[in-house]
Amino acid sequence: MTGFHEMQFPPDISYGASGGPGYSTTVVTTVSGHERRNANWAEARGRWNVAHGLKKREQVAELIAFFRARKGRAYGFRFKDWTDYQAFAQLIGIGDGTTKTFQLVKRYASGGEIETRVAAKPVAGTVRVYRDGVEAASGWTVNTATGLVTFTSAPASGVQVTADFEFDVPARFDSDQMDITIETYQLGSWGQIIIVEIRP
Repeated sequence: MTGFHEMQFPPDISYGASGGPGYSTTVVTTVSGHERRNANWAEARGRWNVAHGLKKREQVAELIAFFRARKGRAYGFRFKDWTDYQAFAQLIGIGDGTTKTFQLVKRYASGGEIETRVAAKPVAGTVRVYRDGVEAASGWTVNTATGLVTFTSAPASGVQVTADFEFDVPARFDSDQMDITIETYQLGSWGQIIIVEIRP
């Protein structure tokens, strides 16, 4: 992922954001009234408005500094989606006696359908790894910039590798233009602060 800063968007501003996962679907209605739908995206992409998180003048100053450092849309950053930032007992692979590296993922299951999401930005200090349900306290490392877990010795064939972790979303601003208004001496506002997910 190019043009990315391993910095987290201020979590006290992102708290209370509105938004979530979205898809792109083309719907064509025929002259008979029937319709055909085409899912253009195989995976969801998150989109949030964090404007309501601005409560104090100090947060406005922090946001301006963060926006300038990221140069608007130019550089991505880590974003905490408070509605979905944890994963437990996620199967990340099955040992074959050779493979040492596994990608952290989160699976969303409903009605027999499963969508797998790559968790490329785990939070340092939150990752716990298990072999067949038994925690592996050592013998592995995690790259918090990619979400890759690497064992020093490959898990044996058939061993289920699972993980618990917290994660951020790789994201960026959806605008190069800051549109901020000072409503009072102590507080400014920004009509919409749209942040969109960057797929790994």
